[in-house]
Amino acid sequence: MVKSLWVAEQAAQYTNGLDQLVYRSNLIGADRRVCNIFGGNTSTKTIEKDFRGRDVEVMYVKGSGSDLGSMKAGNFTGLRMDDIRPLFERDAMTDEEMVAYLGHSMVDSKHPRASIETLLHAFLPFKHVDHTHPDAIISLCCASNGKELAREIFGDRFVWVPYIRPGFTLSKMIAEGVLANPNAELVLMEKHGLVTWGETSEASYAQTIRIINEAEAFIEARVNEAKLFGGVKHAPLAADVRRQIASQVMPTIRGAVSDSKKMILSFDDQDDVLAFVGGQDSPQLSQVGAACPDHLVHTKVVPLFIDWTPNADDVEGLKAKLKEGVAAYKEQYAQYFERNKHEGDVMFEAAPRVILIPGIGMVNTGKSWALSQVSGALYHRAIAVMRGATALGQFVSLNENESYNIEYWPLELYKLSLAPAEAEFSRKVAFITGGAGGIGSETARRLVSEGAHVVLADLNLEGAQKVADEINAKYGENRAIAIKMDVTSEEAIQAAYAEVAVVYGGVDIIVNNAGLATSSPFDETSLKEWNLNMNVLGTGYFLVAREAFKLMKQQGIGGNMVFIGSKNSVYAGKNATAYSAAKALEAHLARCIAAEGGEFGIRVNTILPDAILQGSAIWNGSWRNERAAAYGIEPDQLEEYYRKRTTLLVNIYPKDIAEGIAFFASSKADKTTGCMLTIDGGVPAAFTR
Repeated sequence: MVKSLWVAEQAAQYTNGLDQLVYRSNLIGADRRVCNIFGGNTSTKTIEKDFRGRDVEVMYVKGSGSDLGSMKAGNFTGLRMDDIRPLFERDAMTDEEMVAYLGHSMVDSKHPRASIETLLHAFLPFKHVDHTHPDAIISLCCASNGKELAREIFGDRFVWVPYIRPGFTLSKMIAEGVLANPNAELVLMEKHGLVTWGETSEASYAQTIRIINEAEAFIEARVNEAKLFGGVKHAPLAADVRRQIASQVMPTIRGAVSDSKKMILSFDDQDDVLAFVGGQDSPQLSQVGAACPDHLVHTKVVPLFIDWTPNADDVEGLKAKLKEGVAAYKEQYAQYFERNKHEGDVMFEAAPRVILIPGIGMVNTGKSWALSQVSGALYHRAIAVMRGATALGQFVSLNENESYNIEYWPLELYKLSLAPAEAEFSRKVAFITGGAGGIGSETARRLVSEGAHVVLADLNLEGAQKVADEINAKYGENRAIAIKMDVTSEEAIQAAYAEVAVVYGGVDIIVNNAGLATSSPFDETSLKEWNLNMNVLGTGYFLVAREAFKLMKQQGIGGNMVFIGSKNSVYAGKNATAYSAAKALEAHLARCIAAEGGEFGIRVNTILPDAILQGSAIWNGSWRNERAAAYGIEPDQLEEYYRKRTTLLVNIYPKDIAEGIAFFASSKADKTTGCMLTIDGGVPAAFTR
């Protein structure tokens, strides 16, 4: 049952109507069983002083494109009731007319555009109104016998409104139905949701929770767990097996769903998902249609359901079915678009947003990890609705044309237009070795600032996690993850890429940056020192690049590798034979991979920095003392020594290298591969020749 989250002591802190509305709205949005993410709307009517000091009745209603769970006062729109109440006398009003009229009725032009369901709130004669999409209510509203069952639950206390797209007509129908029924306590919107109200903010919220729980109790009394979704056809595989298979197939999925633009993926094997994908009736049930109009923009009309018998030994068979399934889905979506399009419509990407795999779980797609999570969150709600609706009768949905008209509704498209423009590295995943260090952490910040998701791989997990936490606090959940990884361990690298495949679906950019440095005269260079440099700087770069190459080929959407070499890649550094030789190996390894990667769209380039002392674990260790000794100076004189030996008389910092990496990884370098870029301030001895 849904629990009330109202806390009287907290609510008492909010004295004005708008602050009370924010509090109530956040409570409603906190439980997704009550209201979909980005869905629903709330309102309050209050008296305020206008710019001339006159009392004016103002209705605050949720602004378009915001989410009840997180919205603040600035996300609500204030409208003058004297302006909008007379609209009730009209017989009809187009969406365009309504939006324009509401724009003139705003008390502040800086407020967000009003919700399309604003008039629903305005026409109801109640001070506080809530429109929500509770699982239990939508189950009832999406059951073929929902209206009859509603009478059993609510008697004559409800108003049933047949499905019609939100707007003026629906708003007036709801108000007329309520006014005609003096016993009305709620409105049930067929295939859509719930409307409730109250004379106080607390009363309105309490009514919402009470009505939901009445419906839920009725449904749960009729649920037969053994027969849910037709009974169990496929039991889930073991958790570790599910995750292992997901890591193997998600790069294939990512390649298949990424057409002109790449997609970020996420994996979900929660219990409700596993129950649904394993159901006897689920393949057919999943294709009935969306459980709520709000879902369509993020989940499309239907998911892709893969016809596969769970078998840990048939991963290649699953990959083949995924490729075939995505291709067929895209073709069917294009046909759906052609059948229903209006003049001027431009088709969205045709690939599925939700992919269901028996025994494994659900894969969600989006232009970011956060948006893939939105499609997943909404499909959890769809599963809950289908669970309830099938316990009551038959699950029904919008017809195809109704669905299309919601998905391509100009007012829904307007919400999408509120999203910021995509940046250079949007939809891309960057894997950075040595992510906790100066160059690695600065590179992560640089790429994330232009839309990337980043993986910080480092032996220093604590340091990498600190950088990831900083990035996530600024840019949002899961924009960065930290992974402990030893670049000399083949198993550790493979495990890291498997984790990245599960978290994001694959990888686009590799920054081969992990390193160390030692200094010894050649005749004093031990085999241990030599092997250490070769293992980390040679074998490590090889293994990181080889496993990335395999993954990029599997995705089939190209890729990008940037190697962090050194001035010493082309300059014979004194007392640094092992280090310099390994750095030369890196530069040539990059060129060799570039030669093979071209046909797969995989670019490989190298940056040759010099003396990056800031934030470097290498330079904070014995290497500083060793290099100072090689030059016959004190360790604290190194920065000035390095500055003076450059033709530009500058020091080089991690952010300078990050800029070079960003260039090579960007579309500006799309036709560049096998290249070496020197960022060292101009050390003549290292000029390539």
